[in-house]
Amino acid sequence: MDAVDRALNILFLCTHNSARSIMAEAILNNLAVNRGKFKGYSAGSHPSGKPNPFALECIRRSGLSIEGLRSKGWDEFATPDAPKMDFVFTVCDNAANEICPVWPGQPMSAHWGLTDPAAVEGTDVEKRQAFSATFRHLSMRINILASLPMGKLDKLSLQKKLDEIGKPQ
Repeated sequence: MDAVDRALNILFLCTHNSARSIMAEAILNNLAVNRGKFKGYSAGSHPSGKPNPFALECIRRSGLSIEGLRSKGWDEFATPDAPKMDFVFTVCDNAANEICPVWPGQPMSAHWGLTDPAAVEGTDVEKRQAFSATFRHLSMRINILASLPMGKLDKLSLQKKLDEIGKPQ
């Protein structure tokens, strides 16, 4: 990838845009090492209309801001006046198998599938544990992404690294 002099835009996709993709957006945008290297966004194919309360609680509990987080459709990012995406990551298996819009600029993409914490049934404690585990996995992947020397990797090498980051742990 060529050296960049602007923040790279990353879109995290999930079906409902209520948990995993929302958490990924918050993690990336609040990451201390980010320092303007990235701008995170999230969207869904069938947005729920509001972020999952357990996701917001998990984000807040981690000391991150929830300001501006909202559930939105991916069509919002497929318009000509939308921010140009450099990367698009699916974080759920459903979104990875759906027909996505054509993203202007042909961003690099990878699948970082994680189990849906919102699907966990049980006590609130068990649900919080599921959200915390998903948050940790996303944090780890995003920290690895943020540490990559973007300006020094060619497109093929970068794509390989993105795919490796998304492999199940």
